[in-house]
Amino acid sequence: MEKTPTVSQVLWRVLWLNIGVTLAKIVIGISTGTISIVADGVHSAVDSASNVVGLIVGRIASQPPDSEHPYGHERYESIGTFIIGIMLLLTAWEVLQVAIKRLWSGEYPQIGWLQFAVLVSTLFVNIVITRYERKQAKRLRSELLAADAHHTASDIGVTLSVIVSLIAVNLGLVWMDALAALFIVGLIGFIAWRIINQAIQILVDSAPLDATSIQNAIADTPGVVQVINARSRGGNNAVQIDVDVEVAPIISAELAQSIVEGIRERLSKAFENIHEVRVQIISQESDMPDHLLAARAAADAMGVGVHEIVSVNTSKGRLLEMHVEVAPGLSLREAHDQINTLEHKLLAQDGVDEVITHIEPASPDINLEKSQSDNSPLLQAIIQHLEEHFPQGNWHHSSLRREHHGFTFSTHCHLNGDISLEEAHTFAEKAELSIRSHFQEVHRVIIHTEPR
Repeated sequence: MEKTPTVSQVLWRVLWLNIGVTLAKIVIGISTGTISIVADGVHSAVDSASNVVGLIVGRIASQPPDSEHPYGHERYESIGTFIIGIMLLLTAWEVLQVAIKRLWSGEYPQIGWLQFAVLVSTLFVNIVITRYERKQAKRLRSELLAADAHHTASDIGVTLSVIVSLIAVNLGLVWMDALAALFIVGLIGFIAWRIINQAIQILVDSAPLDATSIQNAIADTPGVVQVINARSRGGNNAVQIDVDVEVAPIISAELAQSIVEGIRERLSKAFENIHEVRVQIISQESDMPDHLLAARAAADAMGVGVHEIVSVNTSKGRLLEMHVEVAPGLSLREAHDQINTLEHKLLAQDGVDEVITHIEPASPDINLEKSQSDNSPLLQAIIQHLEEHFPQGNWHHSSLRREHHGFTFSTHCHLNGDISLEEAHTFAEKAELSIRSHFQEVHRVIIHTEPR
């Protein structure tokens, strides 16, 4: 279910309840001559008006981004909360005028059970509305519902003060009516200022999060050299974060994407209500480029694959050796022309004096039907060989698939978790060499070691 239709449903339900509360207070206030109840009814009328504003603004804010509003229409919701705040201030002014008039005139109403019945019943309705709106505002992350809940909460304070003032008037303390009215003015003014200030802070892009806390949350992301800048904006219910991070001079698109995903994951765990994270990748300046990464980046740009890249210092300078995978089906001349372009790009880099490439066709995508079943004689023979010659490894999840130039065998093995990484790597290398020596049709072996 989308957010805005649900917000609209909440506002419609609250609107009808507020209209009932408003009519009850104003009718009883006028009929009994109780000015404080009339003022309370006027305040409740602003509740209804704010619901109408919320419905109109909510519909506008729900519209998707367009050419004139590429970042969406969500700030219209902040404008709506600002209008609600202004309405609260106007209500405070109305109540203030009533209080001043009561102080000068010395008038007081005749109090009966009907006024108390209306005030207590409408008080209960307002409490229910406030709890309901706050719950829905938190669930839907809606500034509009949160602001309207604050507004309705002020109505509870107003009604309570009116009840207290009517009791005091019955006891002969007629000045308590005006004092309660002044209290209402202060309460409404405080809530209005909070709502207006919050809306202004969002509209002028004040930061909801401390920049240092953002930097600390992502500083240890693998691949990030340093966090250059961190910014945040939006409301507490929908925070947007922009970060600029410095990375190694040359990285592949895949690695850059991995860094971005790592940053977003850390920010989502560190802070609540993250709506959007934008990451700007900035390449680190360096006088000593990483030639291996440079080779991968150049190959990525040309749409070819490289592996087994080796950088060697020779008497003639730095030599780069690598295997390059080109699209299958090309002629030798076409493939060689493509590789020449890659070699020239690498030789243009500082510190690279020679490039030697081994050209091979890229492996096509493997269909599932080309994978060998668990009952394949070759697969069973390889597993038996491992269990006999390398019994210390608990071999499992083994598979064998046919490719255009031979078989690829992959497997997992459990080893003692306390041995060193070097020992585990040596064990896997020996097992791989043994398989390729005994089974000539297997050209590639992948062994994943894991602690027992």
